Amino acid sequence: MDIERIRNFSIIAHIDHGKTTLSDRLLHRTGTISDRDMENQLLDSMDLEKERGITIKAHPVTMYYTAADGVKYELNLIDTPGHVDFSYEVSRSLSACEGALLIVDAAQGVEAQTVANVNLAINQKLAIIPVINKIDLPHADVDGVKRQLEEILAIPADDAVLASAKEGIGTEEVLEAIVRHVPHPWTTSTPSLQALVFDSYFDSYRGVVPMVRVFNGQIQAGMSVKMLHSDKTIEVKEVGSFNPKPYKRDAL
Repeated sequence: MDIERIRNFSIIAHIDHGKTTLSDRLLHRTGTISDRDMENQLLDSMDLEKERGITIKAHPVTMYYTAADGVKYELNLIDTPGHVDFSYEVSRSLSACEGALLIVDAAQGVEAQTVANVNLAINQKLAIIPVINKIDLPHADVDGVKRQLEEILAIPADDAVLASAKEGIGTEEVLEAIVRHVPHPWTTSTPSLQALVFDSYFDSYRGVVPMVRVFNGQIQAGMSVKMLHSDKTIEVKEVGSFNPKPYKRDAL
């Protein structure tokens, strides 16, 4: 995939404003999952996440979307936690992106973690796309939320996408906004491999599985890579992506 057709973005919001539900809608609209596989909180894989209805770990997934201009784009999404206790996971995820969808509940408005997450995104110099979610609720106050976006967060309300992740309203507009407003990744002139580990988990069969964002070069199975933090060299056994289940790829 041409680098100019790649978009790396995250979804940030206060808890319960609809991040994971919108993620599920994007997966469904792009054909990443079928109607049969569509289920609530698809990206929440931990038992505690499903039980409590919250996202704890950052979940990456790759989607392919043909935009209105007829061009096919690769969209790499990281769904992040909204709870204040997991702000570190959010900051690590944002460092692997060029843009962020800011989800705001049309009934609840801008809340504490909304402000905190926006500040994290601004510090990372990300393109922020505001999405006013749950507009189908009877007590939704879209105009009031638009005022809050401008007065509290200094984000132009005219750029806001109106959506209802539950009803599937505005999903197409969100995808088009990602393609238009999130910049494509940049590369450095350094020929060597450069990548950021933004999360990891342990697999009983594979061992430690790090989730990485490749900034330069590529990673293939059989390569030896050096971890700068620990100064250790490890061998790459396998590489792949998520859609949303893990699958093998020749290289990243």
